Amino acid sequence: MIMRWIAVAATLLFAPAVWAASCPEPRQMDGFKTCADVAKAEAEGAVVVYSPDPETNQASLMAAFQAAFPKIKTNYLRLQTGALYAKLMAERQAKTYTADILVLTDMTFTLDFQKRKGWMQYVSPETGAYKPEYKSTPEGQYMWGAAIISGIAYNPTTVKAADAPKSWADLTNPRWKDAINVKVSNAGTQHQVWYLMRRILGETYWPEFAKLNPRAFDSYVQQFDRTVSGQDMVIENGQYSGYLQYKAKGAPIEFVFPTEGEIVTPSIFGAVNEAPHQEAAKLFMDWFMGAPGQTAYVKASALHSLRADVAPPAGGAPITAFKLLVPEDWDAFLKTHSQFVKEWNAMVGMR
Repeated sequence: MIMRWIAVAATLLFAPAVWAASCPEPRQMDGFKTCADVAKAEAEGAVVVYSPDPETNQASLMAAFQAAFPKIKTNYLRLQTGALYAKLMAERQAKTYTADILVLTDMTFTLDFQKRKGWMQYVSPETGAYKPEYKSTPEGQYMWGAAIISGIAYNPTTVKAADAPKSWADLTNPRWKDAINVKVSNAGTQHQVWYLMRRILGETYWPEFAKLNPRAFDSYVQQFDRTVSGQDMVIENGQYSGYLQYKAKGAPIEFVFPTEGEIVTPSIFGAVNEAPHQEAAKLFMDWFMGAPGQTAYVKASALHSLRADVAPPAGGAPITAFKLLVPEDWDAFLKTHSQFVKEWNAMVGMR
């Protein structure tokens, strides 16, 4: 079986602990434990995050960390995942080390960075709160910071509910020609949608979809802005988090739970090897993996935490309400990356 339905309820239960933190006696902080030297982290005085998250989300998360540790100045760089990783690799080749924390939404880059020994080896005391499938092998290099859930979204002022797509298969309807948007090929979420729908709906699905002349964007913010404004009618690969954020502002937007299921993509977080602020990086990871950081991230991003003790985003369905799809074999998924990029770029006119 090349893909699987996730039994979501089961994944939120705690697994037997088979891990050991990086220190024998972690320090208890406000809501989480840490093996970092807090005094050294505060003396380092800074932590830098490289992330593809929209700037408003990232700024909110960093503000929450700085409120907890006011002596540590926070900074971040926001680029789309592919561009972000390319910049990081160029810096490391030049032996320039700026990033302390790296956030990726594409397992292709995540595992490539691991092969290059780019992740710091640090097993957080908060590691035990996560199921094995949400952590690196070996543990302590990266983890799923949140679940990015994707389905379909549309503007109800331009599309009647009765006419709205109900499934991924419905997206090939000619009515959406020149009125549907997607993500660019550098987006890990888009690769997963492409990969899984080819297996569920067959290899003719995307050639049919290509006839719609889809427009590609690097941020879900652009996708939702265009749809809310009426420039596009439908979002293929519409993030549930984006829907919640726009809906909360009163924007005309609706989310479709496709009959085939929703795609789940990891938002990967990890400390970077040779980080300039190593103790601050460890402290950030412990805080982020703990309930305080996860709560702050859910509030900032409207994504779903994979900790059982953290509530779903405001106004959002619990993760158990979704029929989530994820590649069962990540190696098989990664081997299709070049094919996906070539086909997707040709489809959206980015050769």
